[in-house]
Amino acid sequence: MASGNGVMEKLIDYVSRARTTELPPDVLRKTKHHILDTLAAMISGSTLKPGEMALKYAKQMEGGAREAQVVASGMMLPVIPAAIANGMLGHSDETDDSNGSAGFHPGCAILPAALGMAERENLSGQDVVRAVALGYDIGSRTNKALGRDALRARSTLPFSIAGTMGAAAAAGCLTGLTRPEEYRFLFSYAAQQASGVMTYARDTEHIEKAFIFGGMPARNGLTAATMVQAGFTGVWDVLSGDNNFFLAFSDSTRPAHPELMVAELGSRYEMMLTNMKKYCTGFPIQSPMEALRLAVDEHRFKHPDVEAIEVRIARSGAHTVNDREMPDINLQYLFAVALLDGNVSFAAAHDVERMNDPAVRALRSRVKLIGDPSFVEGGHAARVEITLKGGRKITREIESFRGKADNPMSTEEVEEKARDLIEPVMGAGKTRKLIETVRNLEQLKKIRDLRPLLSTSAAT
Repeated sequence: MASGNGVMEKLIDYVSRARTTELPPDVLRKTKHHILDTLAAMISGSTLKPGEMALKYAKQMEGGAREAQVVASGMMLPVIPAAIANGMLGHSDETDDSNGSAGFHPGCAILPAALGMAERENLSGQDVVRAVALGYDIGSRTNKALGRDALRARSTLPFSIAGTMGAAAAAGCLTGLTRPEEYRFLFSYAAQQASGVMTYARDTEHIEKAFIFGGMPARNGLTAATMVQAGFTGVWDVLSGDNNFFLAFSDSTRPAHPELMVAELGSRYEMMLTNMKKYCTGFPIQSPMEALRLAVDEHRFKHPDVEAIEVRIARSGAHTVNDREMPDINLQYLFAVALLDGNVSFAAAHDVERMNDPAVRALRSRVKLIGDPSFVEGGHAARVEITLKGGRKITREIESFRGKADNPMSTEEVEEKARDLIEPVMGAGKTRKLIETVRNLEQLKKIRDLRPLLSTSAAT
């Protein structure tokens, strides 16, 4: 039985071969960077309220099969609740990665699904690395086929749509499926679970956001994979024909482009188009923060010298980070901290009480954020103009921040960030060993051997 648009056949061919296909060296290296970065986000996220709620939820799920570990704990759970908790840990705040051109956070959805399935099946580090790279490829292409901006315009959550399809691909390639029809059913069950609405910006505590960005799509992907593994059958081709997946999320004014879901598979790796955050803040703050710090380094001014600061970024980014209740997505607060401290630490970026410190509030009041319509939506350009006392003006404009896909962080920089996030929770020795292990993850024979390095308990 042939597919109507040929997308499913190409998808099956690629996904079914991913686990045995060697990654190019640069893709392998960057995939390991993003795995470490996501693990660091999970571990540091365990100290924040969304992470605490994830661990509380996980505790309620204890007693079933001990298939997968909950990161930053000693708990072993069935694979699906473990992935929910790990996904929420990964997006407990704004330290995790993002593919801007696809419009979602891949790591917090895809790594928990791949890691959990690999633990369940007793697979290797190499299997995990390849599955994660695959998940980024399929999740990102899903949003590009549907149209990231078109999804947002309909109040449909692109983060969970792409996350679900990417997590399903990652988990599915690790299940040992052998027949093409099993992959057809895998994506049919994933498509049926693809959901989410654009209300996340109202979530002032980031708890629901952690679920819909990380926990929910990880759960969806693993649910699809484990159901098909158990013998479930389903629709032959959810990607074409009447009432198909693409039609569900498009219309005549904003049509989908199904061919983009499989475009350049094997030659364009979405991992290479994924951004990483140098600062533990929301993505819209990365460029303006770098512009501010470059201006300070070049002109050597101090916080008492500042009369006013005007920041211009794209309107959607400004809406996300303008004087928000949470410190890590409040640009004015973080600019004040950077001026006072000389940097932006993880601790400062999550210090709610400090937002009301008189010195911080005085500096916050001098920072004006403008959503400028001349800045391209989805871009990362920023313009920061500092007016010093006496009237002198300093302007810094940048198009790309360190960690953006076209300006990637080095292995040393990625590991330095990870160390800052992991060490307060795990200690120096375990942190060092975890970083070394992930640096050579493709050589790890059993992914279960990672468990002691991700546990805060002697029990694994």
